[in-house]
Amino acid sequence: MPYRPLLDDPAIARLARSLAERPGRQAAVRAVDRLAAIALVVRAAPSGPELLMIRRAEKEGDPWSGHIACPGGRMDPGDADLAATAVRETREETGVDVARDGQVLGALDDLAPRNPALPPIVIRPFVAVVSPDAVVEPNHEVAEAFWVPLASIRERGAWGLGTVVAQEAGEIEVPTFRHGSYTVWGLTERALRDFLHRIEGEP
Repeated sequence: MPYRPLLDDPAIARLARSLAERPGRQAAVRAVDRLAAIALVVRAAPSGPELLMIRRAEKEGDPWSGHIACPGGRMDPGDADLAATAVRETREETGVDVARDGQVLGALDDLAPRNPALPPIVIRPFVAVVSPDAVVEPNHEVAEAFWVPLASIRERGAWGLGTVVAQEAGEIEVPTFRHGSYTVWGLTERALRDFLHRIEGEP
């Protein structure tokens, strides 16, 4: 498989080992909670591994409208499990087919919104690797798709506090990850931080 050499990269090897030794913590799901999954998809590139991220399309009434995120969405009745949800949503939103061109390595810790104004939802982040020539073809739900070097994610100066505009609260100061003109915050920042800790071999 074309993605196999990526598993020999030291950071990705640590990540895979961490996911195998300590699978993500699963949240207690309440009756009101919807289930969803996202995928942190990594490919090899000449300058080192890269992570697929998206900017969600602007949509009225969507609390995550326009946010920088990882591909994903709510579980459908036809999905065998949340891993299948992550794979399906990634294929639908970006055209990247993890089932055909890659492998799911495991799950990070479940996430749920801390703001009670947001919908009650439990999100399971999955980590996957894909072939370096995977073609990205965003659908109407995605305004933009791009690859972020893992070297940028591992840059400590990219992490800190930042001011963002939340639909329900206006300007707020929150933990952020910055890459160029992109600011990642909220649930995606939390997933990305878990991802970083595992890459670095941190508890």
